[in-house]
Amino acid sequence: MPLAADDRWLIAIDIDGTLVHDNGYLAPRVVSEVQRIRSLGHEVIIATGRSAANAFPVVREVGINQGFAVCSNGAVTIELADHHERGFKPHEVITFDPTEILDQLIEHLPDAHFAVEDVDGSYRFHRPFPEYALGDINNETDLHDLKSHPVSRVVVLSPGHDVESFSDVISRVGLQSVSYAIGYTAWLDIAPKGVTKASGLEKQRQQLGIRADQVIVMGDGHNDIPMFDWARERGGLAFAMGQAPEAVKLAATAITSSVEDEGVANVLADFEGILFSRG
Repeated sequence: MPLAADDRWLIAIDIDGTLVHDNGYLAPRVVSEVQRIRSLGHEVIIATGRSAANAFPVVREVGINQGFAVCSNGAVTIELADHHERGFKPHEVITFDPTEILDQLIEHLPDAHFAVEDVDGSYRFHRPFPEYALGDINNETDLHDLKSHPVSRVVVLSPGHDVESFSDVISRVGLQSVSYAIGYTAWLDIAPKGVTKASGLEKQRQQLGIRADQVIVMGDGHNDIPMFDWARERGGLAFAMGQAPEAVKLAATAITSSVEDEGVANVLADFEGILFSRG
């Protein structure tokens, strides 16, 4: 018998450093626990900074083939279904004009590598990125062409900076008109203003009719902090992975074990305990 709307929980899980290890390994126990929670009638949604094309193989590997996934830090939400040609199709793509932001960044980071994500999920870049860092369709072009039309994301990689010095530069730039998150390296994701994993997940929560305090989120990066705040401020739970930076842990309601120690599986294995303690 399906769960009543008031009994359902939404569990949102990041991919890199949360579901999967740095080398892409996804532990069978993690998959098993995700499937167990779904079989109980609860909703598991992947929420990632990855593009849709790069996220989809992990979404499928974890056993989710229906519903929605939040990609590109909230700028792209995809609908999952086997009858779609690629196994998914865009459900919502939010764009912005990258011209002003790129001009500011190019001035402060003339040696950086820049890329933009287009509405169809493809990328244009003007200097090479690491293999598999972008989407499955990538086209090299000149810097001016990156500003030619609205995009859902701007990506910046600055190999000449460490994270601290890169963060200092970005702070000086300002970037008041957009949302952004800095990764573990000198890597910057820029999304439209107000767009985060949290904004994408809130739309899904409302459509599913799940109570705002019946949300669990799990992640390990700075780009997960907005969804931690979203869950925590509404009475939900936010779990930081054991290897997460201190700022990420401080934004969480609890800390689980590291990705290597199957932190996601450990949280989900205790799901009934969480329900009992909240009861």
